[in-house]
Amino acid sequence: MTGAPSATDSLLTPNANETAHPSPIATDEAERLHAVRRYDILDTPPDGAYDRITALAARLFQVPVAIVSIVDSDRIWFKSHHGLGATQIDRTPGLCASAILRNDPYIIPDAAADVRSLTNPLVAGEFGLRFYAAAPLTTTDGFNLGTLCVLDKKPRILSELEVANLQDLASLVMDQLELHLSAVRTAAELLNAKSVAEKANLAKSDFLSGMSHELRTPLNAILGFAQLMETGSPQPTPAQKRSIDQILQAGWYLLELINEILD
Repeated sequence: MTGAPSATDSLLTPNANETAHPSPIATDEAERLHAVRRYDILDTPPDGAYDRITALAARLFQVPVAIVSIVDSDRIWFKSHHGLGATQIDRTPGLCASAILRNDPYIIPDAAADVRSLTNPLVAGEFGLRFYAAAPLTTTDGFNLGTLCVLDKKPRILSELEVANLQDLASLVMDQLELHLSAVRTAAELLNAKSVAEKANLAKSDFLSGMSHELRTPLNAILGFAQLMETGSPQPTPAQKRSIDQILQAGWYLLELINEILD
């Protein structure tokens, strides 16, 4: 009598979408790719934080290769590739392209005997891939950007604890991606704030230039005419002289006050 399948057994069972096409596409692929672009991670330089996670994964699972992959529209790009020289491979066929179709780990214990992987160049080529296990990198809004995966040249079976460890490491990768996204957004906000400040400064300069012209020009005319009246011919009477002096005194005071305010 056959017993009930274990939790690990369920992870190893391919679904119809995975076996029907060597590189299946999710129904929400356009939205998923938009999420990939949102994180602005593709083709960024190597990062020690990701490399430490893949190195830890390789040690923890005792495998030669551990990768942080991002699945793009036509390629699988490696943010970190411990034990592997390549930085990307074609999306078709690609195991990571299949792994992102599900929200639980995607595990192939023996690639040489698994229809999902026979056409993969890492399996069919001289690399000789036999074991593949990947946990999806899932965003807070439910899109799978790529995977944290571990690879070996010999068949392997993972325990439930090892599966949980792989998922935890994938969560650490997502934490790093969220930090990167936060930094990208902060940089954009700072750039926008700088642009707003520059526009405000330009508006202030325009305002001061306009006020300088509107206030100083008529005041200079008043002072000029008062000076002409004071020194002109015929000479002003004592009463007129006192009035002209008051105009000049008030005018010079007002001009000095305007200069201080505008400065």
